[in-house]
Order: sequence, then structure tokens, then C-alpha cells
Amino acid sequence: MRTPTELSDAFRRQGLKVTPQRQLLFRLLHDNPSHPTAECLYAEASAEMPGISLRTVYQTLNDLVSMGELRQVPASGGAAARFDANTTHHHHAHCDACGALHDVYVHDIDGLQVDGADGFRVRTANIVFNGLCASCAGN
Repeated sequence: MRTPTELSDAFRRQGLKVTPQRQLLFRLLHDNPSHPTAECLYAEASAEMPGISLRTVYQTLNDLVSMGELRQVPASGGAAARFDANTTHHHHAHCDACGALHDVYVHDIDGLQVDGADGFRVRTANIVFNGLCASCAGN
């Protein structure tokens, strides 16, 4: 993800307002490896700026996703969607016990054998590995 200053400039170029609330969110997301939910980001932002609204958080996240500055990671099992500041091509490992979500990189993904696609042309692939992180597995 670009720096908060670069994101402010990108928002202005898109004709979007750059408010102190959005600048705070840019800062909280920059190089954030935790894949926060909107609610977690809201709680963190509220601690620094009590007047921020959850709507502002969602709108800013949606704008960043639309601009390609942030990825939305689909949730499984009814969990809230997570947001990823790492926009490089990668996949995720999700801990079933603590909920941690980590970036992982799959090598030779083009060599994967996929049965049942029946002529479907894959544009992108998002793989989520579910299991236990090292801490929860007791390693």
C-alpha cells in the first residue's frame, strides 16, 4: 500500500475529500499486516479519534478497494470480511482457532491441476489455507 501522503494525493485526484478521519485510516492501514476487519479498524481509529464513524471507515475501505489500493479478503463461515494492505499477488493462511490471517505465497500456481472447470477461464485465484497457526498448534 502506498504511503498515507500518496493515498491523500490519489484521493484528491479522484475528486474524493481527504479528511482527518481518512488520513488516520490511511496511517493505520499503511504496512498493516494484520488484515483488519472494518470493525477492528473502527475500534483502533476510535481510540485515537473518538468522533470517527463506522460509516466513514466502511466508505474509506470501499474507496481504497475500488482504487486498487487495498484488497478485500472474503470471509468464510459468516465471519466479517478482512482488508489487506498487501496488494501483491498472494494467498492466505487462516487459523481456525485464533482467527489470525497471514499472507502466504504459492509457487508454480500456473502448474496446478484443476478438475471440473469445464472450459472455465480462470482470471484470478484466491486460495485460503485453513488450519492452525504455529501458536495454536503448540509449535
